[in-house]
Amino acid sequence: MATPRIVVGIDGSEGSLEALRFALEEARLRGGEVAALFAWSIPFVADVPTGLLPEVIDDFRADAEKLLEEQIAAVGDSGGVEIERIVVEGPPAQALVGEAEGATLLVVGSRGRGGFKGLLLGSVSSQCMQHAPCPVVVVPARES
Repeated sequence: MATPRIVVGIDGSEGSLEALRFALEEARLRGGEVAALFAWSIPFVADVPTGLLPEVIDDFRADAEKLLEEQIAAVGDSGGVEIERIVVEGPPAQALVGEAEGATLLVVGSRGRGGFKGLLLGSVSSQCMQHAPCPVVVVPARES
């Protein structure tokens, strides 16, 4: 039997920290591993000289890798669960759905808006729920 693999989306928010905590606990309970994914993209900037583009891309990638490491460090002890770090360029929902192929579970955070906090899903969590090839858990951020 294959080791259970739980994919979790990381974006630097409190919601993604809660999602990571949930994914680690589920992996611990199931004897599985976690794949923590951070998807990044370069915003369109018309003034970037073509020669600087590789350097700009490297900076964005390095920032994404740093943020992912900071989020993993922020949750503290992983409870012995192995965490695979994945940093990809592209739309987050597409990257998460692709990575969830063959996974046991996909975990994403939710973000509340206005007076309906906790009732509305963000676009990434909505897309994951509609298109993921495995069960999806949407974890709300802790209330302050």
